[in-house]
This record gives sequence, structure tokens and C-alpha cells, in this order.
Amino acid sequence: MKALGHGGIGLLLACVPLATTYLYTENIVERRNGNTAPAPVVAGVSQYWEGNDGPWSSFAIQVGKTAQNVRVFPSTASTTTWVVENVGCPSDAPSNCEGSRGGIFNKNTSLTWVPNSIFEIGIEENLGFDVFGDLGFDTVTLGWLGSGGPTVEHSTVAGIGDTTLTWLGVLGLNPRPTNFSTFVNNPQVSFIQALRNQNAIPSVSWSYTAGASYRFSKVYGSLVIGGYDTSRFTYSNITFPFYEDISRDLLVGIQKITSDATNRPLLSDGIFAFIDSTIPYIYLPLEACQEFEKAFGLTWNSTSELYLVNGTLHSSLLKSNPNVTFTLGTTASGGDTVDIVLPYAAFDLNASWPYVSDTSYYYPLKRATNSTQYTLGRAFLQEAYLIADYERSNFSVFPCKWEANAKSIIVAIPSINDTTTPNNTTTPATPHSAKSSTSIGLIVGIIVGALAVIAIASFLIWYFFRRRLCCGKPSELDADETARTAAAAATPQAQPLKAVPGGELDSTAIHELSSHHKFGVLEAPGGIEAYAKMSEMEGETPGTYGGHAREVFEMDADMPAMPSPHNTSPSSSQRLLMETQDLSTSRHVETVEMSNRFIHGKEDQVRRSEAGSRISRLHVEEGGLDR
Repeated sequence: MKALGHGGIGLLLACVPLATTYLYTENIVERRNGNTAPAPVVAGVSQYWEGNDGPWSSFAIQVGKTAQNVRVFPSTASTTTWVVENVGCPSDAPSNCEGSRGGIFNKNTSLTWVPNSIFEIGIEENLGFDVFGDLGFDTVTLGWLGSGGPTVEHSTVAGIGDTTLTWLGVLGLNPRPTNFSTFVNNPQVSFIQALRNQNAIPSVSWSYTAGASYRFSKVYGSLVIGGYDTSRFTYSNITFPFYEDISRDLLVGIQKITSDATNRPLLSDGIFAFIDSTIPYIYLPLEACQEFEKAFGLTWNSTSELYLVNGTLHSSLLKSNPNVTFTLGTTASGGDTVDIVLPYAAFDLNASWPYVSDTSYYYPLKRATNSTQYTLGRAFLQEAYLIADYERSNFSVFPCKWEANAKSIIVAIPSINDTTTPNNTTTPATPHSAKSSTSIGLIVGIIVGALAVIAIASFLIWYFFRRRLCCGKPSELDADETARTAAAAATPQAQPLKAVPGGELDSTAIHELSSHHKFGVLEAPGGIEAYAKMSEMEGETPGTYGGHAREVFEMDADMPAMPSPHNTSPSSSQRLLMETQDLSTSRHVETVEMSNRFIHGKEDQVRRSEAGSRISRLHVEEGGLDR
């Protein structure tokens, strides 16, 4: 059997990568029919595990121009972006302070920094933190330099030097505007809202889980703006409404806390707690903390205000590995609930400077002094997946799903104003929708693979059938065929006409002019803006090729007539021309002229007769031609 030609190999190589793309895509985005909304934005993890209060998965952003790379933690409470300034590394800080704090931002080297003033950060005051920041405006981009993440110009940025509230800066996920006394009656739009205003995300929403360094080979955190990742959580049918206090909107009822380490409940009376990823701790009532102390042998350190864990206790807890289960509901008791189970590894954290002089294990539990301090921090979000929809004023909390090498499946949360999306309801999707989105990659991969097999089989059938029709059985070439082949090789061949490539549509992003001062509280433009369509390319007409004019070349008068591409065997006159190469120049020119007239002058019978008689005279004068 003859090997596949270049065409067959090319077809095979073209089909295989296509099928591979669908089968092994890392992030699959579910797009419903007719939906023209933008896709969700998946924030890029930095691939660092850092912090002075535990190993936490951070995210990469760029601030300023020229852009400076910094690493931050997502904050479910903050409306602004925080970056660490050089005052955040005082003289008594560790030598690796600047690198360990996610990088230092220098506003003096940014060409787009617009200063505002010194303000109090405005969150965590109920927890006893009193932090100030150098507020201003600058360009903020998601992801590392060159990653292509979305950019917000004139975004609110706070430079901090505090070492107690957060070790790294934060990316504020709360989309509510920030009010400054320096901008009276002119609230400044948040980063998330700005993305929505410039149509970079499908809705004012996001989903987040902190990741877990103790799962598999360390599972990074996940932040999806405008959607969620169905591969990261197990669905449960419960939705929480936003709390009326916008500073504590993500409020859940903790109906009970239990552990397999004790028969006594760790929390018996239900409470309401705020989910806040800005801090790592879990703030509970004193009575609940005392139950934790009895169950796990914890001791409160009043100096560091932490539950420090010595080596002996640490080894014992690792061996017993007790689980702690938080039962959540929309109320403090009764109704639908969801269980979030945390293994001991989720509480097995490290504290360092300035909390302790040296690194120490600690348990991220804090004693709350009143009900406003009840908080579920970043430690809780290692095992919980949080989805917040600010357009519908509700959120969901699901247990994380742990599957080795799971592929991300991103689902968009449609805007409440998006009428093009079927079943435009609250988030998340029903279990049926989640399962359907999970199988999209596999279904498409199977279809594309089948089409590839059919295409290859069709090509093979066509190739060998054509070969049998045209060539028959292999045989030796006869003398005449050998002569014709040699003559064809010596004859100049016409070059194939090259297709003129059609111009592709420009994919450069369309940027809107900055107009942050015009956006109100949670303003979301109604509907999807219609963009003017590019005019279609001109179709082919006679005398054109691919929408472009075709040039027609006239054959040189001295060049022998070319064989017709539709006739594989030369005519008698053409064979006559090929066999008279040894004639004198004058006779040869006359022969060519008469032959051309013979071929192209069908409408003139007289000329053909004259050509025939003159060729006959050539036979006589030359003594006959060899056959």
C-alpha cells in the first residue's frame, strides 16, 4: 500500500489537535444559546503560599504604570484595593519582609497615581482594628504582566503600612462605591462595579474559595468574577439573602458546631456570623471557645491573643485528626441547612512576626466580645465555596469538592438585566445545569473525534478509488509515455494562482472613556450594548478572486502553446511541434505559427485548410518526418 501523501497527513494533523483542544481544555466556559454577554473572568493565582498567619493562596495583580506586580488576598468585605507600601517593613521586621508581604508598591514611580488623602480603612473596626491608609487612584489589572487580564483605570487604591490586620494587600470584592469627604456627593466606583460598567464581566457577582495547602499536592484558591467553577463545590439547595447591614451583608446563621472529638456540641445555641476573607480567624462566643479548649486541649495566650499550639499538642492533634462541622442555615435554627466539615489540617496554621518572635503553630480561633464580632474568616473558606450575586442580593455557601486533577468548569452568572439568557434566575444553577455543563467538554470531544475519523476514512477511500480509476494497476511505462513525460518536464509549467488572503477583523479591545463619577450605587447598565457590525467583505464576481481583482497574463508570442489542463494526451498538432525541435529557425517559427492557428482558429475553416497544406509542404521539403 502506498503511504499517505502530504494531503492525508495534513488532514490528520489538523484534526487531532482540534479534538485534543476540546477534550483537554483546562477551563471550560458554559455559554447558553443566544447569550452574547461577556465571559466570567478567572483571576490568576500567584502560585505562592504565604502570610504571617498561615500558608494562604494569593493572587497576582498589577498596579500603576509602568505596572508593578503585587500579590494580594481577596477580601469579601473591602470595596477597595490595598497594597503594601515601604513603611510596612520597619527596621525590626524580618529581612525578607518586602518579598513576604507580596511585594512593595511605590506610588512615586507610577505615572498614573492620583493622590487623595489619608483615611481610615473603614472595615474590621468592630474587631478592634484601627488601620489607616494612603488613599489614591491608579490603574489596576488582574493577573501578572502580560497575562491579558482586565484593567480598570482610576481605581481606588489604599497604600497600607499596618502589620496586624493583614500581611499582604487585598483585592476588594465588595462592589459598593466608596464615599470620600474629599469627593462630596460623588461616590467612587469599586473595582468589581467598574468591570461590569465596562462590560468586562457578565454581572456584578463573584465566587471564591481560599484553597487548601493540605489537599493533594496543594490546591490553590479560586476566584471567578462574574461566575463560578462547578468543579470546586458540591451543590446544596440553599440560598442566603443579603443582610440589611451592608457592612455585614454576607451573614449566615450558625445553628450548631459539632466535632467527632467530643460528644458535646461546641456551639449549642445558634448565632449569626459574617463571612469575611480579609482575616484568617473564626470569631465565636466565649462559651463556644471554651468548649473548643476542652475538646482539643487549647490554651489561650493573652500576649499574642492567639491559641498557640506546642509541639506535643500538635503531634497529638495530627494523629487524632478531629473534624469540626459547621451547620449553616438562613436562620439561627430550623429550615434548610448545609454542613461545612473542616479537618484538623484546616486549623493547623503557623504564626510568625509580629505575633511571635519565632514561628509557632496556632489554632485560628478568636474570642468574640459581642455579637458584632462573630466571623467566619479565611480558615473557614478553605473548605467552603462562596458565591455572591449582588444584582439579586443573595449568596450561597457550598462544601468544597475534592477531586484530583479536576478540570475547571466555569459557568457565567447572567445579569438581572440580561434578557437574552434563558432561565435567567438566581445563582447558582440547578444541579441539572451543573451536571450538564460538566459533560460539555466530553460530548464535544467525542463529536469532534468521530468527525475526524470519518474525515480520514473518507479521504482514504477517495484517494485509493481515484488512484484505481486514473492509474489502474502498476505497470512499466511504454516508450511513448516515457517520451511524453520527458517532454512535459521540459515544458514550462504555469504557476498556480495564489489566493489573496482576506483581511481579518481587528480584535483590539474597545476602551471606553473614564467616567467613574457618573456611576451611582450598584449601577449596572441595562441590557447589552449593540455594537456596530463590520461591513461584509465583497463577494467574488467575474474577474475577481477572494474579493480582489485578478490579473490576466498574456502568453508570449514566441512561447509554444501550452497543453490544455483538461486533456492529458497531446493532440496531433502538439505532438508534431514536439517532434520538430531540430528544424531550422525559420521553419520552426512557421510551424509554431501555423499550429497556433490550427488550435485556436476553429471558427475559420479556411485558415485550418491553409495550415494543413503548408504543413504537408513541410513534409515534402524535408523528406518526411520520423514517426
